Amino acid sequence: MIEFEGLPELVDPVLIAAFEGWNDAGEASSGVLAHLESEWKATPLVELDPEDYYDFQVTRPVVELGDGVTRSVVWPTTRLLLARPPGAKRDVVLLRGIEPNMRWRSFCAEIVGLCHDLGIELAILLGALLNDSPHTRPVPITGSVSDPGMARALNLELTKYEGPTGIVGVLQHTLGTAGLQTVSLWASVPHYVAQPPNPKATLALLRRIEDMLDIPMPYGDLAEEARAWEHGVDELAAQDSEVAEYVRELEERKDAAELPEASGDAIAAEFERYLRRRDRGTDR
Repeated sequence: MIEFEGLPELVDPVLIAAFEGWNDAGEASSGVLAHLESEWKATPLVELDPEDYYDFQVTRPVVELGDGVTRSVVWPTTRLLLARPPGAKRDVVLLRGIEPNMRWRSFCAEIVGLCHDLGIELAILLGALLNDSPHTRPVPITGSVSDPGMARALNLELTKYEGPTGIVGVLQHTLGTAGLQTVSLWASVPHYVAQPPNPKATLALLRRIEDMLDIPMPYGDLAEEARAWEHGVDELAAQDSEVAEYVRELEERKDAAELPEASGDAIAAEFERYLRRRDRGTDR
């Protein structure tokens, strides 16, 4: 493990984590971390030793040309970065990594130790999965929580998934067992348009984080990019009658399954989010 100038004293820190790989359809969840790291100008805290957790024949290092001449090797790893969002009363630790290839229990134990050292008591883990949701409708967000009461407070639809899991599921279980409050948020990405990026799903995850933490999220150009993405998929679907018909079927199925009160809850949540951002002067 590499520490950058030691671990600082943090103010009521919360962890937001995402991993590239199996947990990251359309790179929607890792896109949240990349976006926040850039917008909040996050600074490095800790870098885990890649020798311990990665098989370099499976997850290969990358050669880069820094100045067009000098080559450097970037190793796959997991990093923790510190962000101090403008106007927020708490610090945010961003955990951005690649799903490890081995020693998951040791990996999670190391993350737990770092959370204790930093005083983190709440962790939000992000993921994205392929689903049969239509791209024209709001992105479904499901999840799981360490405390059932949190699900009610967050108006979060709990996942009923059982089966193979990735590092997000294992890390959430380990953090919860260690006494941290944990929430996992999963965005549904249409399987017929799985190629990254998916700014609409990234934006949906950001909005749920904002609702949960009451910290203004820096949306930047994501809303415009999400509209452009949806328009582009509309055009592609229009060129293939079978795809267009399939999308219509998904829309009808989705609309039939949506209860009127669920739609009302979504409208109310969006209006509350708008009021909060207006009061802060960040209603973009």
